[in-house]
Parts: sequence; C-alpha cells; structure tokens
Amino acid sequence: MHTALLFWNNIISTCGVPKIIINDRDTKFTFEFWTNLYDMLDTKIAFSTAYHAQTDGLAERMIQTMEDILRRFCAYGMEYKDHEG
Repeated sequence: MHTALLFWNNIISTCGVPKIIINDRDTKFTFEFWTNLYDMLDTKIAFSTAYHAQTDGLAERMIQTMEDILRRFCAYGMEYKDHEG
C-alpha cells in the first residue's frame, strides 16, 4: 500500500488519473501494488489480446513513454514541469 500511495502522491497527482489502463497478461500486473493503485484510482483494468501485434506495439510505446516520464521526474523531482521539453 505504501508504494501505491507514493505513486499517487508523486505521479498521479501531477499527471492526472486514467479512466482505463490496458495491460498485457503479465502476472506482474496482479501484484499488490497495482491492485491497490487501481482501487485507489477507481480505474478500470483491461487486458490486451494475447499475440495481437498492434496492441503489443502500442503497449510497448506507452511503456517507453512512461519510463521517460518517470526518469525525468526522478531526475528533477517536483520541478519536472519546469523541464518538460
């Protein structure tokens, strides 16, 4: 629960709350962190179709985008908006 609260306070409060999150069927998305986060956000969870190339490509691109955002956020902390490019 602690990790979900940190994510909420530092990421979601800055970037906004998604209405739906599409995940692949990886078991890591059922970990306690994600379950708590989805409950806190009142966000629906949808799973992509297995072996669907278009969905997999979109998911991979979103993962790359989120990694970039998190990397910048961690580098600049709460000053992230001042460094958006």
